[in-house]
Amino acid sequence: MDFEKIEQAYTYLLENVQVIQSDLATNFYDALVEQNSIYLDGETELEQVKENNQALKRLALRKEEWLKTYQFLLMKAGQTEPLQANHQFTPDAIALLLVFIVEELLKEEEITILEMGSGMGILGATFLTSLDKKVDYLGMEVDDLLIDLAASMADVIGLQAGFVQGDAVRPQMLKESDVVISDLPVGYYPDDAVALRHQVASSQEHTYAHHLLMEQGLKYLKSDGYAIFLAPSDLLTSPQSDLLKGWLKEEAQLAAMITLPENLFSQDSNSKAIFVLQKKGLKAVEPFVYPLNNLRDSQELVDFKENFQNWSKGTEI
Repeated sequence: MDFEKIEQAYTYLLENVQVIQSDLATNFYDALVEQNSIYLDGETELEQVKENNQALKRLALRKEEWLKTYQFLLMKAGQTEPLQANHQFTPDAIALLLVFIVEELLKEEEITILEMGSGMGILGATFLTSLDKKVDYLGMEVDDLLIDLAASMADVIGLQAGFVQGDAVRPQMLKESDVVISDLPVGYYPDDAVALRHQVASSQEHTYAHHLLMEQGLKYLKSDGYAIFLAPSDLLTSPQSDLLKGWLKEEAQLAAMITLPENLFSQDSNSKAIFVLQKKGLKAVEPFVYPLNNLRDSQELVDFKENFQNWSKGTEI
C-alpha cells in the first residue's frame, strides 16, 4: 500500500468535497456522494474539482488504497459533522479480524455475504478487498444517505457490491447466504407491532434492535453457514438477555465469542465483542472463547490466530 499516494488522494478528495459543499450549501456526506458521481462521469462546471479528479485518476490507486483514503476522509468528516454512533464505520482493526474469521471458517473459493445494517459500506468493502475468495456481497441499510455513500464509494473503488434499502428487522425476500454479518446497531426498536413477530420480543417495553437483528439474520443463513455479529460485550447478561438466550437455546448455537479491548470504543459501556453463531442442528462444537486485550500487540494477535486456527480445524465437517 502506497501511503504517499493515499495522502495525495486524501488531499484532492477533501478539497473537492469542501468546494462542492460550499457550492451546493450541503453537508459533507452529500457532497462526497456528489464528488463520487462527478469522478465517475466527469460532468461538472467546478474547474478545481475537475482538475483534482484528473490528478486523482493519474494516481491510479489500487482498490485497497481507495478504501484507506475513504476511511481517512470519513474520519475527518466525523470530527466536524459527527454521525450518530450506530452510523459510524467499523474500525479497521476489527474489520480485519472479521475477515480472518471468515477466511478460516469457510474454505470455499466462492461465498455469499449478507451484511445487515451495512451503513457506509466500509466493512463490506474491507471484505471485498481483503478476502482471498470470490465474494457475492449484498448490503442492506435503511438510511438513504448511508446507502448512497456506500454505493458511490464502491463504484469508485471498483467493487462488485450490491446494496438494497430496507429495514433489516422486517422480513425481506433474500436468498440464504454463507455468511450473515453485522456490526449491530444498539438500542430499542420503535415498532412494537413488528417486534412482536419475533421470538426475542419483549412484552414489557420496546425490544432491543440488536436482538431482533440477530434473530432475523439467522433466517437468511444457509444451514452450514455462519452468522457473525459485533454486539455489546454484555449481550448475554444485559436486560432482555433472558429472551435472547431462550431464542439461542432453541434456534442457534454459539460457535465463538471473542471479547475486544475496551480502549477501541469511546466509552467502556459501548464495548463490543464478536459473536459467531450457527443454526441449530449441526454437530455441536465446544465454543471458542477468547479475550483480546491489545490489538496493537503483534504477538497477541499471532497467538489468537493460532488458537483460532487450531479450534477451527476441529469444527470442520
